[in-house]
Amino acid sequence: MHYKTIALELIEQQTELHDRLKKERRLKPVMEICARRLRESHLAWQERLAEIRPQSDPAQRASEALELAIEELICHLPFALETGEATPLSLDAAMASLKRPTSRG
Repeated sequence: MHYKTIALELIEQQTELHDRLKKERRLKPVMEICARRLRESHLAWQERLAEIRPQSDPAQRASEALELAIEELICHLPFALETGEATPLSLDAAMASLKRPTSRG
């Protein structure tokens, strides 16, 4: 996975935030923190999905886990930048996210 690339793209999508980080010379460190958190979250979601659906295809679980990790990062990116670090979702928020209906069914 290219977690740094994904994290940077997510930051760049929020132009005001991106510009502020660049101006403050914090873009690289924040991107690295977000990339690390994205990786940790992705791995955790893969484990959790394997527990919930052990018979599902591992590639499908990995893909879904990355989607969930990205959603998590997007939701918490503005807060992460305010406090200086990216914090993960609470367990309740993560489970609520898992229970949401998807277009895949």
